[in-house]
Formats: sequence, structure tokens, C-alpha cells
Amino acid sequence: MNTNLPTLEFILKNYKNFNSRATRDALIAYWQHIEKGGKMFWAMAGAMSSAQLGITLAPAIRQGLIHGMSVTGANLEESLFRLVAHDSYKDFPDYRYLTKEDDTKILENRMRRVTDTSIPEDEAFRAVESLIVPTWEKATKEKTRKFWHEYFYDLIQKIDKKKHEGKTSECWLLAAAENNIPIVVPGHEDSTFGNIFASHVKLGDASANIVKSGIEYMGEFYDQYQKLSLGKGVGFFQIGGGIAGDFPICVVPSLKYDMELENVKPWAYFCQISDSTTSYGSYSGATPNEKITWDKLTKETPMFVIESDATIVAPLILTALLECKANPKEANKLIEKYTV
Repeated sequence: MNTNLPTLEFILKNYKNFNSRATRDALIAYWQHIEKGGKMFWAMAGAMSSAQLGITLAPAIRQGLIHGMSVTGANLEESLFRLVAHDSYKDFPDYRYLTKEDDTKILENRMRRVTDTSIPEDEAFRAVESLIVPTWEKATKEKTRKFWHEYFYDLIQKIDKKKHEGKTSECWLLAAAENNIPIVVPGHEDSTFGNIFASHVKLGDASANIVKSGIEYMGEFYDQYQKLSLGKGVGFFQIGGGIAGDFPICVVPSLKYDMELENVKPWAYFCQISDSTTSYGSYSGATPNEKITWDKLTKETPMFVIESDATIVAPLILTALLECKANPKEANKLIEKYTV
């Protein structure tokens, strides 16, 4: 076993067929794209922040393995929650056997369960609310406007480090903010803080106009995509389905057909980790080939679908990529050894 590349070698040696082969091949193609100078854009649905994907995602951002993101409002805010309220989370490993009465007790204890873990309302929701509402009020008075993630970028960098309960090295939102990578948060209204913001708008404490719209996000992304796709192009790595993936991947045909621009590069790589199956009208479970018909991918695009649990697969891929980044020559030799 190569002591510098244990995860990479494990995957190369053992992942031979079925979803394991898709994982191996997606990993190799990802690394080769980065090595050639390409960039990678991540679309992240689900509750990945609550699942602590930041443990591997944050260092991957810092090491230049991720260059842009599309995330749900929930993933955005929950990365911040994990930083400021980590010690107050409670796990429920036996969640499958909870009764309605058990979940009612969780509610009464001011916790909000996400599968096998729970977010503490007071230490997370209300603590962050007390910090972000003044910024909304200030923006309302000054009539300034920002994208949804920019409020969180500003806040997470200003929070007193003494209030950190989670590790800064494991907070992907902090890593993204410090590196100022482009982010889109489509449908941010569908999140806890989207609801909280709506309530303050309704109560008259804040103006809805201080948050730039999803349409403005796409307008901004037109420019961001063209910058990201310079050179060897930008790949698309997707966890789950829904709007986090649907929104940004459409930028290519929109630039071509709606903006009527020439020489728009297609996505240079595509990988989706999902347990959603192909069914009638299911975009989340649609095969990559379908995206060719929408001019998002081409027949030459490296395409991978890993039908598995992202909380298992993504950390493996990211850990192997971090090993590759730290030891590129050894990584390439190892890849050649196991793939010839």
C-alpha cells in the first residue's frame, strides 16, 4: 500500500465493477481534468452540510479542487450552523425505530431532526438570526442589495472565533468565503433562513429588495461560467438532484440559445452521485445522455453516474483527490499501474 495515497490505491485496486467502477472512473477523470488545468463546479443538494461533508469538502476547496458551487439554501446555512453550534447537535443512530411520540419529544426539546442528527434551534437558528437580522435591517436602511450567499459570506468571516464550536478546517462555507469562489443559491427561499427572512419582510423589519433574485443569479452566472470555462473548461459534479443541479447546468444552452453567444463551451465533465432512479419525467434521475439533447453535454463529455449514498462516496472521492493533489507524480504512476 502506498502510504501517501492509501485511499487512491484502495479505490484503484478494489473498485472494479458496477457502482464502484463508476466511482473509480469518475475519480480518475476528475483528477485528469484538474491536472490539465481544468476547473470543477459542484452542485450540492440534500443535507450534506448536516452530514458533515465539510470535513473533506473544505480542504478540497482550499486546495483548488473545487472552483464554484451551486447549493441549496439549507446546505448554505447548515454549514454555518455546524461551525457555531456543533457541540449542541444530538445524534439519533436508531432513528428508524423512533415513534411519533419520540419525535414529538425532540420537537419539545427544541431540536429539528435531519435523519440521524438534529439541529439545535436556540444555538443554531436563533443564534444566527440575532447576527444576520441586523445586517438585513442595515441593508434595508441603506437600500443596498446582495446575493443570498453574500450575506452568509460576510457573516461567517466576521463571527468571533471564540463562538466557533466546530472546526474551521471542516467548514466548507468558511473555505468558500475565504477563497471567494462563485456560488449560486437557487431557490434560497426554501430554507430555514429563507423563511426567517420572509417573516422579517412581512413584519416590515426588512425589505425583500435587499436580496438579489434567482434571475439575477443566472445573469451573474452567465459571466462566471464563461470565466470558469476558459482553457480546459469546467466540469460539473453533482450530488443529488433538484434545483441545486437543474439551475446551473442550464447555463450552457441559455448562453447559446437565449443570449445567442457563439463559442460557448459545453460542460467538460459530468458526474452525478444519486439514488434517484430514472422514471417518467424525473430530471433528478435522468441519465446524462438526456442532457445531450438539451445541449448541456456532448457525446465527447466524460459522463458518470454513481448510484449510491453521497455521504459514503463523496468523502472517498475527495480524500483520494486530496492525495493526488499532494502527490501528483505518485498518483499518476499509481493510476497508470492499475488502469493499463
